[in-house]
Formats: sequence, structure tokens, C-alpha cells
Amino acid sequence: MLLRQMKYFAAVVECGSFTEAAEQCYISQSAISQQIRTLEKELGVELLHRGNRKFTVTAAGEYFYSQCRAVLAQVEELVQETRRLGTDRELQLRIGYLRCYSGLELHQAVAEFSKIYPEVSIHIVDGTHEELYDLLRSGEVDLILSDQRRAFSDTYVNFELTQCGCCAEISRSNPLSGKKFVRLEELKRLPCILISSREQQDAEQEYYQHTLGFGGNYLFADSLEKGRLLVVSGRGFLPIESVGTLPPAGDFICRLPICQGERQIMRNYCAFWRKEQANYYIEEFADTLKKLLEKRKNG
Repeated sequence: MLLRQMKYFAAVVECGSFTEAAEQCYISQSAISQQIRTLEKELGVELLHRGNRKFTVTAAGEYFYSQCRAVLAQVEELVQETRRLGTDRELQLRIGYLRCYSGLELHQAVAEFSKIYPEVSIHIVDGTHEELYDLLRSGEVDLILSDQRRAFSDTYVNFELTQCGCCAEISRSNPLSGKKFVRLEELKRLPCILISSREQQDAEQEYYQHTLGFGGNYLFADSLEKGRLLVVSGRGFLPIESVGTLPPAGDFICRLPICQGERQIMRNYCAFWRKEQANYYIEEFADTLKKLLEKRKNG
């Protein structure tokens, strides 16, 4: 009963009128007036000093109002969180990320998120750009972390994480390794090594060839480690984006910015999820990862 009386009292003070407060609380004016009087009787103090059709808030009333607003806010938060936990079908977060990604920030984001929300089970899969979108469209993952390859769709939340420069990893035995950067046209003489499943090789090659302008031949590896082994053996170059903290290239690999003209090629990386499936956990994870990437970029 006290909680309801607190709500009624706060409404009266904020509306400055018993009539308006009663309408707001969906009860009669006489009922809300009676509830306030019962509250004053239980507290043993006068909260409102009543005059002719008007009232003023007493010092005790001012104090009680300020405190009960804080209590009511906490109760509302408690109710919402309890409802969220009780209505979630299963507390899980399914994340898809690019197979060629090797930054540390994803690991940090998972660790920080799991510490704050231990009740959420995280499931992670990797794939190519198209494989990840297929998983998102079919509802097999909740969000994906991928590069932007097409215009943003209104069907999805397109949460921009960071913009990063495109680099090429080449063998240190290659003459290009002595340069500070490599131009796109210089790479056309080298096979381009892409990380892709067999089923997605044609789609990956088409994107890098026709959208990014990487010419020449193409080689494929099904993991970043295998791709880098091809680089070490001098088979070609591996395009890679500096998304967050990349591990060192190693003693046998050189990492150079790829430039078109005088400017480095830049790529957008985003988190994508379906608007109709948006929820608190997805937004929290995406925001956590974005903050970690921004910290790395600005630090």
C-alpha cells in the first residue's frame, strides 16, 4: 500500500492538482485525496498544507517527495529487469564475425560483456561476409560483425563500429617489403590471397576484383593462419584491415598500407542485426565493442 501511496503523492506534487493527479492515476479525486491523508496519518506528519482549493508542500512533504521519487525509480528499474529476465526465451547472444578478423577487441568485448551479464550464454561463429549475412537472414545469429559492402538496409540496424585502413601482408623476401606503402596497381602483379570457404570463393573474388580493384590471380585459404603461411612462402599478398589491435605480422611478413593514388584505401566495419529482433543484450555488446575499438584508435 505504501508504494501506491507514494506514487499518488508524487503525482499530486508534480501535477499541482488533486484533479489532474487523479486523472493521471486513473482513480477518483476523492480516492486519491483519501490515500494522501492515510499516508500522512501513517507517517504522523503533514505533507500537504491544504487551503481554499489550493495546497502547499510542507518541508516534510518536500523531503518525502525527493526521496520517494528515487525509490520509485529504483522500483521501476527492478520491475523492468525482472520482466526482461522472466520473458526472455533464452538468455543467449549469438555472434558472427569475419573469418579473416584477428583483432583482440572482440575477445575483450566478450570478456567484459560476460562479466557484467554472466546469465547470458554467448555463442560465436565465423564466416565470410556473405555467409554471415545468410546466418543473420535465417535467424541463426543475433548480430554479425562485418565489413560494409552494400548500401545500408532499413531491415537492419547498421551500427558503425569503426573505419579502418586496408593493408597488404607480403613476404619480407618480396622487393615491395622495403616500401613504406604499396599502391593498388603494384599489387596486381601478385596473387591475392583470400580467406574463404570453398562455397564462397567466387563471391569473395568478385568483390575484391570488381569493387576494390584487386587484379591478378587469386588464391584461397580457409583460415587466417593458412593464409599467412601462403604469404610466408611468397605465394602472394593477403589483404587485411587494421580493425582494432592486430597481432604482429611476424619476422617473415611485412604489413604495408594499400594506397590508391596517395591515400590509403579505407573500409567501414559495422555490427548488423535485424530491427525486429533488436534487444538490450545485442545493443550492449555492440556498444561495448565500439568503445574498445575507439579506445584503441584514439590511444
